[in-house]
Order: sequence, then C-alpha cells, then structure tokens
Amino acid sequence: MPVDRIHWDDLPLAARAAVEQHTGPVLHASTADGGANSGIAATLTTAAETLFVKGVPTAHPQIRTQQREASINPYLPPSCPRLLWHVQAAGWDLIGYEHLVARHADYAPGSADLQLVAVALRELQSTPCPDIPLKRAEDRWSGYAGPAGVDRLAGDTLLHTDLAPHNVFITDRAHLIDWAWPTRGAAWIDPAVLILRLMEAGHTAEAADAWACGQFPSWAAAPHTSVTAFSEANARTWDEIAREDPQDWKRHMGRLAHDWVTYWRTRT
Repeated sequence: MPVDRIHWDDLPLAARAAVEQHTGPVLHASTADGGANSGIAATLTTAAETLFVKGVPTAHPQIRTQQREASINPYLPPSCPRLLWHVQAAGWDLIGYEHLVARHADYAPGSADLQLVAVALRELQSTPCPDIPLKRAEDRWSGYAGPAGVDRLAGDTLLHTDLAPHNVFITDRAHLIDWAWPTRGAAWIDPAVLILRLMEAGHTAEAADAWACGQFPSWAAAPHTSVTAFSEANARTWDEIAREDPQDWKRHMGRLAHDWVTYWRTRT
C-alpha cells in the first residue's frame, strides 16, 4: 500500500527533534522524488554530515517492511548502506542511513553496470544468513505454488528478492538498497529475480539466462525442476500484483514472467 509522501518540515516537531538528537540540527532537507513506500524520504544536511532518512507512520501497514529493513541491516555485506539509527516519535517510525552520492543501476544490454551488479550479488551470496526471524522462500511463495512444489525453494542463503534497478545504487561499485523483503532460501532465487529485471531492460530470456550462468555459480547449478517451481510461482505472483494494481509496468512484468516460464520449459 503506497504511503503519501511529505517533506521534512511537515513531520511533527517531536519527530524532527527525535531525529536531531542523533544528527544535530538539520540545516537543509531535500525530498527524494522516487519511491512510494515511505511517507518521508529525504537527504538531510547537518553541520557534521549528510545522511538519508526514511520513515512511515507507525499506524501504516508499511511499517512492517521498514522494520524488516532495520533488523536485517547489521548483517548485510559492506556494499549496503549502513543504518545509523532507528527511532519512533510522534506517531512516526524513522530510520537514518549513510548517504551515498549515486545513481540507479542501468540494466540495459551492454551496460557496464551489469558487472558491478554481479559483483554485489555474489558478495551477498557469500554473506552468512543471520539467525534472526526471516520469511522463508518456501513459505513466502507457498500461495502461488504449482505442481512442482515450493519445497524446492528452501535453502539457507540470505536473499534480497527485489532487484529492480531502482534498488541498486551505482558509485564505483553497486550497492543493494531497500531491504523490505529479506528472505531465507535457495541461492539461485536472487539470480532468477534479476533475470526478469534484465528482460524488462531489453535482454532476451536466453541472453539473460546465459549471462547469469556466467556470473553466478548458484544459477548455473540450479536444478531445472526447482527453477520451474519458482518461475511458475513468481508468474502467478506478478499476475496478482497486476490485478490488484494494474499499472502498465506491473502488467508488463507479468507478461515477462510468463515469457520466462515459456522459455524455461524448453531449456535443456
């Protein structure tokens, strides 16, 4: 459910004061343009630092995803922005992150960003999954399972699961951001998620598959029946997303998910 975006100065005074206990006085605030899941998303400048703050009202359902972000952050690889503080005040849940001067990743065929993204994802795949409550892949997609069964999605790898290009920042390397859906599951699931986004950016299914095979050992070794189970479940997931909110891009992702299933069924 989207959250209405407000500016820093629109936050209750007590909420701003709670943040400034960590930051010192805020001298300048610039509201972010993108995103729909935060009630506030702003770059703050103080006398000592520049940082990024995001937040939602404590009564909004989106608070669950923000709290997941806060709980997983200490366990993420070094490329992920560090959480600096997490406060609740005046009906708002607010988290502060280190600020990156960056741009969103370009997933187009031939983009130099693709190698940087691959490095970041391999780094994540070698990061131990923490022993904290996380959704399990076999549970998360259980409502969308086909005959192949979601038990094939089980594993002990820490997954991001939402590798859209706006969730990857590029500096001299790639940084995985927006950890709203951390999941424990089979290592090849994140490459499968990324492949669909590569197709969205113009790659063919075959080209995206070949690229992923060359970049991620987990994908190259993924059992065909297991990928089939996830691909079918993921296509049903996108169908539901598009039905509930039929924006053009969501319907497009649903079509791509089914195109991928068609390709995968014939792949040997």
